[in-house]
Amino acid sequence: MISQRLFGLMTLSLMLLMPAAAKAEPVVGQPAPAFSAAAAEGGTLNLAALRGKTVILEWTNADCPFVQKHYQSGNIPNLQKQAQSQNIVWLQVISSAPGKQGFVDAATAKKLNQERNATPANTVFDPDGAVGKLYGATNTPQLFIIDPKGVLLYKGGIDSIASADQADIATAENYISSALKELAAGKPISKAVTKPYGCTVKYAG
Repeated sequence: MISQRLFGLMTLSLMLLMPAAAKAEPVVGQPAPAFSAAAAEGGTLNLAALRGKTVILEWTNADCPFVQKHYQSGNIPNLQKQAQSQNIVWLQVISSAPGKQGFVDAATAKKLNQERNATPANTVFDPDGAVGKLYGATNTPQLFIIDPKGVLLYKGGIDSIASADQADIATAENYISSALKELAAGKPISKAVTKPYGCTVKYAG
């Protein structure tokens, strides 16, 4: 009898914990998690202040071979320009902890973007990993698209071929390019959830 009660309490505890766990990762069609974080252009960037605009969050790590593939080929810089032409705010997010691969200061981040012909609207720094964990970010590159009302429209990878080889870009399905075209046409994003690939986000610990 005691064991049955204990089992019942354990089951109830797990059921109570499940909704909390579900909140750990944003859901497409639901409000995107709000955050404020230091930005490369100075001051603090508040996601809520961008309400009224479509926003793309790109988790990045300049030392990651998978990220380098998409920057050195011009793929991500071209996507950034495409987004900019559609009045979309593209934000890089760096969740690498101090001492970890990809951790940079504001001056270095801006220099890297200049060297790579990259044009994000801003770069957000998340050294304690709070923003990354809020979004359930696991990889670099990994992207999220948020609509003008603050609702998450897309989360996942950049394309369909999980490799660090630039040659694969030409034959991969580019999820972000397709999403941008669909948004420009006033259509919903047909593939709203995809699997990200790349380096793991270099959180502390």
